[in-house]
Amino acid sequence: MYLRDYHAGNLEPQLEYKSFRPTLIHHDWVIDDPQVLQLLGQADRALGELNAFAQLIPDIDFFIRMYVAKEATQSSRIEGTQTSIEDAFMDADDLSPEARDDWSEVQNYIRAITFAINRLEHLPLSNRLLRETHAILLEGVRGETKRPGEFRISQNWIGVSLKNAVFVPPHHDHVADLMSDLEKFLHDEQVIVPPLIRIAIAHYQFETVHPFLDGNGRLGRLMISLYLASEKLLIKPALYLSDYFERNKTAYVDHLMGVRQGHHMRDWLIFFLHGVEETARASAGVFKAILALKERLEREVLPRFSHRRQENVHSLVRHLYARPVIDVKMAAGILGTTHNTAASLISDLVQQNVLTEITGQRRNRLFVFYDYIALFRR
Repeated sequence: MYLRDYHAGNLEPQLEYKSFRPTLIHHDWVIDDPQVLQLLGQADRALGELNAFAQLIPDIDFFIRMYVAKEATQSSRIEGTQTSIEDAFMDADDLSPEARDDWSEVQNYIRAITFAINRLEHLPLSNRLLRETHAILLEGVRGETKRPGEFRISQNWIGVSLKNAVFVPPHHDHVADLMSDLEKFLHDEQVIVPPLIRIAIAHYQFETVHPFLDGNGRLGRLMISLYLASEKLLIKPALYLSDYFERNKTAYVDHLMGVRQGHHMRDWLIFFLHGVEETARASAGVFKAILALKERLEREVLPRFSHRRQENVHSLVRHLYARPVIDVKMAAGILGTTHNTAASLISDLVQQNVLTEITGQRRNRLFVFYDYIALFRR
């Protein structure tokens, strides 16, 4: 089917409302639009450059943890939570009671991402994996009563009420067939579709089917990264689009609705591919900035510590690349030293402007590696 011939679906009358039933996507797609093809080439090249860069970076898994935390906070922010990256690395007791619900949702998202990426080593990207990941996403947080890990068996909607909904997804009787069609589309090698086009269409379809009662947005965005990882388009999971979608939230929602209401799949693909290119180039830029920061600290700051303390300070700073919020007790555990030794080391890192104390307390103080966190806020 040619892209220009795509028809998104039809409204189906229900008892007191109309739901939208999307057309199936598991079929050939002929992409001959010059602008789409140009953007596809640019996005593919940007992904390739990010891959090449990622393979040059030592200890990259430490830095990937920051990307996971950023994705968790940005994706959750689209849904209305307000947790920051540094909050994500704190314990619940370090936060105000009113901030803990948002924090718990972000922690679940981090666990869900980590689980799903690791699960891909044993299970393909599939409805089973999506359901397993969804169960973790909603465990013990808002939405925990809405069938975690199970496709919905009732109608859902986007908006204040079913009667006044902005969008009503397909009736629940269609969910299983639609999700089976989506799964086949993701894996059918007989259907010749460029990978980035395939996941762009699949993401649109997932958000339109809205197969769960809650958590669809977060899981649908995570599905993009899981697909890139499963297809080995990324050696390391270093590209997440939630930041792009959050910064362009109105356009993101408008493009999804534009497909449903006007069959404008071409416009959605252009928006999506532009996001992949922009995000890949930004991620490569962050990696370059990380290396520059690391080199500066190793050249200008760490040599100021005595020879006897070199091993400890290098170990602690290395840990900060994975978890840039720390307290003295945690530092002592990482280094296997006494409380006083860890406290002295942290105090010196504060003096060298590597760490910043954020609580203003005499006890239970927290310290943040702000220069590093700032790189992920660009």
